[in-house]
Amino acid sequence: MSLCLSLVSGASYSRHAAILIDADNGKVIFEQDANHAWFPASLTKVMTLYMAFSALRQGEIQLNEMMTTSSYAARQPNSKLGLRTGENLSVEEAILALITRSANDAAVVLAEHLGGNEDNFAVRMTAKAHALGMYDTHFMNATGLPHQWQVTTPRDLGLLAYRTLHDFPNYYPYFASHNFYFRGQELRGINKFTANYPGAEGMKTGFTCGSGYNLMSSAQQNGKRLIGVVMGGMTSSERYQLMTSMMDDGFGNALNDYPNKTITAIPAKFPSTPPYQLGCGHDAPRHSYAQYTPPKRHHSKTLTHSRHAHISHPSGKHKKAIRIAKNTNKSHPPSLAKFTKAHHRSTLKTSKTNVRSTSKISKLTKTIKPNKSRYHRNG
Repeated sequence: MSLCLSLVSGASYSRHAAILIDADNGKVIFEQDANHAWFPASLTKVMTLYMAFSALRQGEIQLNEMMTTSSYAARQPNSKLGLRTGENLSVEEAILALITRSANDAAVVLAEHLGGNEDNFAVRMTAKAHALGMYDTHFMNATGLPHQWQVTTPRDLGLLAYRTLHDFPNYYPYFASHNFYFRGQELRGINKFTANYPGAEGMKTGFTCGSGYNLMSSAQQNGKRLIGVVMGGMTSSERYQLMTSMMDDGFGNALNDYPNKTITAIPAKFPSTPPYQLGCGHDAPRHSYAQYTPPKRHHSKTLTHSRHAHISHPSGKHKKAIRIAKNTNKSHPPSLAKFTKAHHRSTLKTSKTNVRSTSKISKLTKTIKPNKSRYHRNG
């Protein structure tokens, strides 16, 4: 078996986590700490895109609908498009910016357009994640920028990829985009796996010092389609190597799968702490694990968090409760409506627009290989 899952030496590091599933039936082919808590970094943006695709399908927005950049969105750190306050971009441009460039400013513009503000949108993201069965996931923002309470698992992200593919077959091809045009300039993608692996269909990269180098990928060979998630690569090249080896073994039937386990049926577990994978960043803890106490199970009435001494206390708005009345949003099951004390206060707002969605992918994209530029902070 060519798949190598190595331990990383040194007290400040943790080994990576991964999962590989059959994209057609959801069967788990391989897993490595798949239920361990992890910081998602920019893999968060796949959830942001899921929310956008849902709004498109429901006719709440349309691809050519223009959105305006707020000052808050314009101040987002790299990676970003460099949007200016008051600048407009379309929903489709934002989708492509998230996929190809992992643009944080575009993600916030989209979040504000759909949710009124990023806090409201994050509440919706969490509610939708739990409705999909991602019970070990909690979102605090639409970008994946560092936040101690923004956590997930490889299993949950594998489920998200699986649901995105099957729920939105008309929008799923966007993930194969290698570039798009903005302000009259061609912006090339940063996902080397999508560009170089045989049969790769796309998905998303992610990086922060806390998460390490993450990768969510899908590929198809000889009629077989696989979805893989790698979290915690120590370098950018390592995440690609790990994914390539895992995919190769999956397509080569070199892995002993789990015949009775599917991505939708894996019991959700709350690990105690997500690893802080790399020693960089101003949030780096003194020890190998960020001191994080995950929220209670999804069926509890409350989601409570605790943070230890080395982590600064959240700002005032992040101390406010999440409160979603059972009948506030009929799109969420009643059992998922009872969220409390985590970070938001704002009331959910429904989108005012009610226009027909379109599934045709425009000519803004074409297939070329990305450049060799370095990955940004949250790319």
